[in-house]
Amino acid sequence: MVYTLKVAGLERQLSLFPIGGGVFIAGFLLMGDVELTVCCARELLKSCPDYDYIITPETKSIPLVMEMARQRGDSAFVVARKQVKLYMSDVMSVEVKSITTENPQHLYLDGKDAELLKNSRVLVVDDVISTGNSLAAVEELVNFAGGSIVGRAAVLAEGDAALRDDIIFLERLPLFSEGDAGK
Repeated sequence: MVYTLKVAGLERQLSLFPIGGGVFIAGFLLMGDVELTVCCARELLKSCPDYDYIITPETKSIPLVMEMARQRGDSAFVVARKQVKLYMSDVMSVEVKSITTENPQHLYLDGKDAELLKNSRVLVVDDVISTGNSLAAVEELVNFAGGSIVGRAAVLAEGDAALRDDIIFLERLPLFSEGDAGK
């Protein structure tokens, strides 16, 4: 019940998890895997257009964008949060339904972050793009803030997302059926 992923010159064994309807996804986690994060950031940056700021949805892709920013010498990146925090003000919000969550959620952008994005070239980065719903929600926040999307990037494009011509990704990640999960 594992899938062998080869990405950014590395190999990882990914466990398969059911998401309903006999469909399984491979669990891809950058969190805690420094080597994988560093290599994926390096490889993604090679293909990304020039930008002023990176934005990512919370949480799993934060190590990736932090490493991309570090490697490029950026002074900041922006996170679309899943909850409003006490220190946030003038918050913008959009609803999102992700393949990995049961119920719709919201993403929030702090007013200070919105000011950074205003009139800026923005690169949207995530760990995995599957349905594209999280990507669309982040883009909506960028548009509300007055930024311009110059690119969309992820380590992996899952399922039909790999057929899209508007995203940059390092590798394709298939969806799996019950028969695949038994292997």
